[in-house]
Amino acid sequence: MKIIVPMAGRGSRLRPHTLTVPKPLIPVAGKPIVHRLVSDIAKVLGEPIEEIAFVLGDPAFFGQDVEESLTALAEGLGAKASIYRQDQPLGTGHAIMCAKESLSGPAVIAYADTLIRADFNLDKSADSVIWVKQVDQPEAYGVVKLNEADEIVELVEKPETFVSDLAVIGIYYFKDVAVLKNELQYVLDHNIINGGEYQINDGIKRMMSSGKKFVTGQVDEWMDCGNKTVTVETNTRMLGFLQNDGEHLVSTTIKKENSTIIEPCFIGENVSLKNATIGPNVSIGDGCVIHDSIIKNSLIQTETHIKNATLDEAMIGNKVSFDGKFTKISVGDYSVLE
Repeated sequence: MKIIVPMAGRGSRLRPHTLTVPKPLIPVAGKPIVHRLVSDIAKVLGEPIEEIAFVLGDPAFFGQDVEESLTALAEGLGAKASIYRQDQPLGTGHAIMCAKESLSGPAVIAYADTLIRADFNLDKSADSVIWVKQVDQPEAYGVVKLNEADEIVELVEKPETFVSDLAVIGIYYFKDVAVLKNELQYVLDHNIINGGEYQINDGIKRMMSSGKKFVTGQVDEWMDCGNKTVTVETNTRMLGFLQNDGEHLVSTTIKKENSTIIEPCFIGENVSLKNATIGPNVSIGDGCVIHDSIIKNSLIQTETHIKNATLDEAMIGNKVSFDGKFTKISVGDYSVLE
């Protein structure tokens, strides 16, 4: 089994946090999004992972440190790491084809901007499984249309009239991903473009028209990391799941003076808390210093210093210095203070 992870996008909706860190490497509940996604997929697949192929963007942004991090992730799961580059943002289908040398045999394709909780039961009689989640507003999503045998017969993007309430979440299984590769090559060769880009859906539709069997897979939870608000919500939900799983989330290296931690919280290595109340639903990265503050429902990255603050539903990046006493503060581009 292979896992193919297209992750070349810059994550503009999550700015300013993605101005210096690629979105898939933003930590949620103490672990980068892509690390958590790939680890969870590998765990629920229940099959040995032979190779994990990552499709990255501009080397100036997705640099050597990113490659090393992803290589360590793959090797930690007993898999070979392959690194590919998508030099231009030409769409989901184009991104997959950037990894065409790895497109053979059974594979899961997973876009690295969501997190899931699921048990993957692969229907081996199907040529492909597309994972979906039931949603309240299907008109805002790409959805699947099913026939009487519950097979997928059509993909519809943001339907104006009701088709189904099963939204595509961006995770796919192919019994032989080379079939998808061949169809996407046709899409590229014949310049089939939708929304100004080459889309995975056009390759899938060609597979369907040739008689390939597509079925749905269901996830228990689908958590988005598209913007600041939903990323903070996802951090909260993931902390709850990890606490229920019995994971130890608070480092033994923290220095705590006259401070209270209200779980669930993730607190990394060598964090200093003084006169602080932390939690619930807070993630704090390594090396942070937090004094004289109350923080809940928030996500704070590494080596940040915070004092005199009362924060709720906040997201603060790396190496930030914030003193709540001051009204003149400098925060990165595209920030929203509410």
